[in-house]
Amino acid sequence: MTMQEQPPRPTERPLQILMSAQSAQRHAARIQDELSGVPHRIVTLEADGMDLDADVAFISRDVTGLSTKHEVLPATQAFYDAMCRCKSLSWVHTHSAGADRSIFTVLRQRGVLVTTSAGANASVVTQSALAGILALARHFPLLARAQQEHRWAPLLGTGLPKDMDGQTATIVGWGAIGQYIGQILTCLGMRVVAVRQSVKPSAPALETITFDTLPDVLPRTDWLVLACPLTPVTQGLVDAAALALLPPGACLVNVSRGEVVDEQALCEALAQGRLAGAYLDVFAHEPLAADSPLWDMPNVIVTPHSAGFSDGNGERVVRMFLANLRRRVRNEPLQNLSA
Repeated sequence: MTMQEQPPRPTERPLQILMSAQSAQRHAARIQDELSGVPHRIVTLEADGMDLDADVAFISRDVTGLSTKHEVLPATQAFYDAMCRCKSLSWVHTHSAGADRSIFTVLRQRGVLVTTSAGANASVVTQSALAGILALARHFPLLARAQQEHRWAPLLGTGLPKDMDGQTATIVGWGAIGQYIGQILTCLGMRVVAVRQSVKPSAPALETITFDTLPDVLPRTDWLVLACPLTPVTQGLVDAAALALLPPGACLVNVSRGEVVDEQALCEALAQGRLAGAYLDVFAHEPLAADSPLWDMPNVIVTPHSAGFSDGNGERVVRMFLANLRRRVRNEPLQNLSA
């Protein structure tokens, strides 16, 4: 057989990347730049249907949309089902900071690596948490209600706000969000206690405790701020017993996960006035039921798991995905790997 007659050499299978049609349209050129010289193909449900296979999947915000981890809408479920059908899938990157949805448990059990976008919205969540703290501290819920009623109520009759200077904030979770919150509250003159897995302080003179010693500091905690991931250690961490240890006038802020708090015990503490107020962005079940008493409590601020929403998050998430995609083709360790 002459050189010209030899059969062609088999080519390497292109790297298959599953994403939404919207992400494919927006980011195909950037993926091409990152994977220059690496054979690859973007696959979508719209273009490739039920028979697609993929090595990598990118779960962008438009994939999850209005779905929650408790109630998954059909379009989101279709993407999840497609991932589960992909026999070659080895890595998934999600836009969220956490990976506690059941789909990720299923994939990890198959040996699929899951990376998150932890840190992409840290500054935004911090801003929301601080907005909640300041609103409660300055009695804005009372003032807003008076505004709706066209009632002049300058707080002289309902109780003056306490000075924040000198109060104690116990921040549960000392990742990027917890650290940002701690820095700003310190600038406001507050004492900060960090709750983390290790007692080694991340800043000079910072009081640091572990999760199992949280009850020791609750009696002197004016603000209990939850910024931790949902783990077996943190699930149900703030139960009725923990809430009972907080001093009268204490407030709770939760921008972590709803399951960290016993929601029924929280409602009782708020209704009885043992807690002065709460800012809640996350709940035991989402969406929050329309008949939940939390909606109408005058000392509660409710937001629909949107503390981290910002128009810049999408770009930060894509940069994280592309950086990990580059590591993937170079056989380098992935960042933000979820356990």
